[in-house]
Amino acid sequence: MKKWVQFRIARPTDKLEEVIKFYEEGLGLKRIGEFHNHEDYDGVMFGLPGVEYHLEFTRHKNGSPCPAPTKDNLLVFYFPDKNEIEKIHHRLNTMGYDEVEPENPYWKEKGITIEDPDGWRIVLMNTEGLRSRD
Repeated sequence: MKKWVQFRIARPTDKLEEVIKFYEEGLGLKRIGEFHNHEDYDGVMFGLPGVEYHLEFTRHKNGSPCPAPTKDNLLVFYFPDKNEIEKIHHRLNTMGYDEVEPENPYWKEKGITIEDPDGWRIVLMNTEGLRSRD
């Protein structure tokens, strides 16, 4: 079986500074790279601790509209420590990002759903009691 080295999700935004603050300061992701005015694009990449999965956000000089998809398109972040989830939830709430009602009731029972500055949703989930699918 082929081993994959890296996985990146890239998304345009017209609110790059707000998105950076949300994911870096609010969620606590580590900034692993950024670029400015590359072929008229600015961007930032965030890494997840200990893995090769990255989130990239870009903005074009002429605008990068990116309407949010349905309310059930989610980025789910799993945390082994419930206290860490509460810290992040509190930090995002203090920044003005309140919990929202999820489309799927499963997420209400299991996690905390929050919209980022563009209206895309993340879920903060605790891994306690979850079985691995490996």
